[in-house]
Amino acid sequence: MSDDRNSNDLDRRIADAKADHARGISRSEGAAESRGWAVGVEFIGLVLVSAFLGWAFDTYAGFGTKPWAMIAMLVFGFLAGVYRAQKTSAQFDADPTTGSKE
Repeated sequence: MSDDRNSNDLDRRIADAKADHARGISRSEGAAESRGWAVGVEFIGLVLVSAFLGWAFDTYAGFGTKPWAMIAMLVFGFLAGVYRAQKTSAQFDADPTTGSKE
């Protein structure tokens, strides 16, 4: 009789622990968050790399373009980042089997 009571108590505690654990975010919500972070990191990376390339061109090329190459590359990086973020975000809504939105 004592074993049955301990077993029932253990079953109840396991069920409570599973219920507490299940209250977190779902797998699909976690995947969506990961994709969102990936888009953001890719955008920031494009802007920073293009700005660095513009700065390097201004500093080491010796054409006397300082700071215009960096500004131009920064704008180019921003536009490329926006384009890439839109293209990647459009894939989130696409049907995984066909790749189209419809």
